[in-house]
Amino acid sequence: MFEKVLIAEDFESSSISVRKTLEGFGIKNPSYVYYCDDALMHIQKAISADLPYDLLITDLSFEEDARAQKIKSGVALIEAAKKIQPNLKVLVFSIDNRASVANKLKKELGIDAYVPKGRRDSQDLMDAITAIAKNRKHSSFNLKRDVEEYTHDFTAFDIEIITLLSDGISQKEIPNHLKLKGITPSGLSSVEKRLNYIKTALNISKNEQLIAYCKDKKVI
Repeated sequence: MFEKVLIAEDFESSSISVRKTLEGFGIKNPSYVYYCDDALMHIQKAISADLPYDLLITDLSFEEDARAQKIKSGVALIEAAKKIQPNLKVLVFSIDNRASVANKLKKELGIDAYVPKGRRDSQDLMDAITAIAKNRKHSSFNLKRDVEEYTHDFTAFDIEIITLLSDGISQKEIPNHLKLKGITPSGLSSVEKRLNYIKTALNISKNEQLIAYCKDKKVI
């Protein structure tokens, strides 16, 4: 397990949550700073003393105040820290719960875990720290994918039934319209299953949202 941990977090309540989680692993005295400049200074001093940090836990956003800062974000801090200590383990603890942000940081900066703040984040932090200690990456189940990350290749059948919905035809009435056009399959079960499949693929819950999405993407 980790011996030296540095927490960069400007909100004390979030820091307390992280420190309590670390205590559960027997890590009782992590270093804690409010500013990114101070975090980098701690990392530099630790390297000079030949006692480098094992893990950096940082937020992404830091509120500006009267104290001028050179490093103003968690991303900039991670970049600077990785330049002087490439093997430093990094866990991001942020209110931003987008999977696209987490994936970008893992790909571009090599972070080891990304935990969004919110419900069950204490357990999420525990899982992340356990994974990092075993040299594994951690992907939180609480991350949400952006709509752009969901894809679906629309078939002619898909476009037909969505167009009928867009024209004000109810889902139950669609089979009759398909039969009149000689389109198969035309059963209500087939229509419902296909619409549910499309909505699941696009992370959409309602037909109205599906229609709006298709109009916006020029599908219909």
